[in-house]
Amino acid sequence: MTDPWAWSSIRFLPIGRIRTPFPEPAGTPVQTTSAVGSAGHIELDPELVEGLDTQSHGVFATRSPARPNPIGLSVVRLIRIDGARIDIEDVDMIDGTPLLDIKPYVPAFDARDDVRIGWYAERLGGLAGARADDRFDDR
Repeated sequence: MTDPWAWSSIRFLPIGRIRTPFPEPAGTPVQTTSAVGSAGHIELDPELVEGLDTQSHGVFATRSPARPNPIGLSVVRLIRIDGARIDIEDVDMIDGTPLLDIKPYVPAFDARDDVRIGWYAERLGGLAGARADDRFDDR
């Protein structure tokens, strides 16, 4: 059996750069809720702009795993911690997926009421019980 921890590295390719008015950690808001009104912008790699096309649902307009850096974000339910084992529920990831970080879900920081979700608004009704098909097997 191959050692699952024997990864030599995980490399990510930047797809752009985020520009903000904060040149260093000191003075930067600690959460988005304390950054209300702080403007910034993203300089996206020009070769990836078509991924923003909301009409054809480009990769950046979907939550597809087929993306330049196939990473995901999942909110899961913590069941228990036993040493290095963390039992969770509501999992939506493939077995063996590398874990890059763990952060607590804090509704005061993370839940937003004033958001737009674009074309997803029409599709949310079919979400319950939905399962992936083979469209994403070719990663």
